[in-house]
Amino acid sequence: MTPNPAWAMPGLRTARPGRIKRPGEMNKLEEAYSWVLEARKRAGEIQWWGYEQMTLKLADGVRYTPDFAVLTLGINTTGQLEFHEVKGYMRDDARVKLKVAAAMFPFKFLLVRKSGQGWEITEA
Repeated sequence: MTPNPAWAMPGLRTARPGRIKRPGEMNKLEEAYSWVLEARKRAGEIQWWGYEQMTLKLADGVRYTPDFAVLTLGINTTGQLEFHEVKGYMRDDARVKLKVAAAMFPFKFLLVRKSGQGWEITEA
């Protein structure tokens, strides 16, 4: 009997052929961005960040888990919750989920891409 393909195993999803992505496990791009967020936290620019900490319900049977939830600093220590989606390549379904979430929820949704030595961040 042959082993089950990755897409048939509960709790696993494929990020690309040959690579199995487990929930809560960062890819290299996400890990690099997590260092940026940690540096911003230590510098006092943000209050908190978490990886895959929240899942949003978009419709029956449709969920979206942003890569990073980020709590910014506000004027009276009341920050704003932002969701940062880190992508090297963005499939159509991921783009649609990001746009739908941005339209449904009163949070800031940002698309983060690696650009040379820095990061390109755009609002969804």
